[in-house]
Amino acid sequence: MPPSPVIQTDIHLTNDDLAPTKTRSWAWSDYLFLWMSNVHSVAGYVTAGSLFAMGLPAADIFVALIAAICIVLVGSNLVAKPSFLSGTPFPVTVRMVFGVRGALIPAFVRGVIAVGWYGIQTWLASNALLILGLKIWPQIAPWANATQHGFIGLSSLGWITFMTVWFLQICIFWRGMDAIRHFIDWAGPTIYVMMLALDGWLLWQTHGHIDFHVFNSGEKMGFTVRLLGILNAVALTVAFFSPIILNFGDFARYGKSMRDIKIGNFWGLPFNFMGFSMLTLATIALTQPVFGHIIIDPVETVNQINNMPVIVIGMITFLTATIGINISANFVSAAFDFSNLAPHILSWRRGGIIAAFATIIMMPWNLYTRPELIHFTLDVLGTFIAPLIGILLSDYYLVQKQNIVTPDLYSMNTNGKYWYTNGTNPIALVSLIAGVCCGLVFIFAQPYAALQNFSWFFGFCAGSILHVGLNRHLLFARKQNQPVA
Repeated sequence: MPPSPVIQTDIHLTNDDLAPTKTRSWAWSDYLFLWMSNVHSVAGYVTAGSLFAMGLPAADIFVALIAAICIVLVGSNLVAKPSFLSGTPFPVTVRMVFGVRGALIPAFVRGVIAVGWYGIQTWLASNALLILGLKIWPQIAPWANATQHGFIGLSSLGWITFMTVWFLQICIFWRGMDAIRHFIDWAGPTIYVMMLALDGWLLWQTHGHIDFHVFNSGEKMGFTVRLLGILNAVALTVAFFSPIILNFGDFARYGKSMRDIKIGNFWGLPFNFMGFSMLTLATIALTQPVFGHIIIDPVETVNQINNMPVIVIGMITFLTATIGINISANFVSAAFDFSNLAPHILSWRRGGIIAAFATIIMMPWNLYTRPELIHFTLDVLGTFIAPLIGILLSDYYLVQKQNIVTPDLYSMNTNGKYWYTNGTNPIALVSLIAGVCCGLVFIFAQPYAALQNFSWFFGFCAGSILHVGLNRHLLFARKQNQPVA
């Protein structure tokens, strides 16, 4: 375990939450449960289910999910190391790349994206509460109709359940990181119990028969079409998990050792995700013979069961699991990012409150309602995240050669390693803008519509390659004692 350095800091660059952590208490099991919370959510289930809209066979979707999660595993391990060694969260760690002032830009971008995801997850969790309320009190159904009783696209009852979940998450968040750790330690595994019970009931209804061919004819596709479909599914899944990859340093800083982090990531990602994916695919396949049509939303699946105790337990389980991922993957990171804007004024908790209120303004219920809209949302959000991941990793491993001077991350001294030009690294900013623009071109330019789902990889490669290339050009020019062209 690296020691937490004693540093002299600038008051405008730090507070108690952004300073190198003094507590290293997260074991491998905590990272396993962290990933369980991140994977076992309504959004994760719906995202996996939306892949069926692509018309692929279940086997191809399963292959795509496993391939994607292996990419997530590698990315998370790589992102973990600089934050673990320095004990700093992302907004501070990224100062080594963008400079102590320039880092405000990527931190703010990540904060806005985290707010968007936080809103999406809150809305999805609130749907479980809404359906539960309708089951218990069916007479309130008119208040769930946005056209009769609604405001800016959400029904009156939807607003009540959304704000209820919103408030519950604030209560958990306000108790601090240790309380969040304990919450996710049991929140993630609970959905396994629920899904196993749900699949058991569905199998009982079909007399133990399950047919993965009931919802598509993808096997009739040619090899090239199926391969392209798998690659598209991989790209979408990586885009879904990309915020968690970028945010992982916020949790890696608390690890007892890099070994604990890697072991927890292994069991929490490929191993755990394989089990969850199998349960997800089985559940979706079983909805066809039992209910007469494919259902990709687990909340709706539970709602179809005519058993009140099962519905209550199921909805509470999905609500708990989704709150777990929302706090860990989105709320924590947004709080750090907004606190970083003015550390001497905004604490981590105050940053979280800003993020929570910003969530309402974004109206997340308009971002995740249909498969095509889900894919578009993933592409757009992923396009802003991918270059950040690429630039962070390429800088630390290829430019900085895995060296990080922690005291200089908190210093505005012009002789500091991370001061750059006026506190900002222009190379990193140019690379970020170029990476984002590259990804957006493949999303919005009609000639590249077929490659839209690959925007994440194009943005990642463009940002990282340009960043390394410009840095090497600068280094070469300095060695030659020539001005940079």
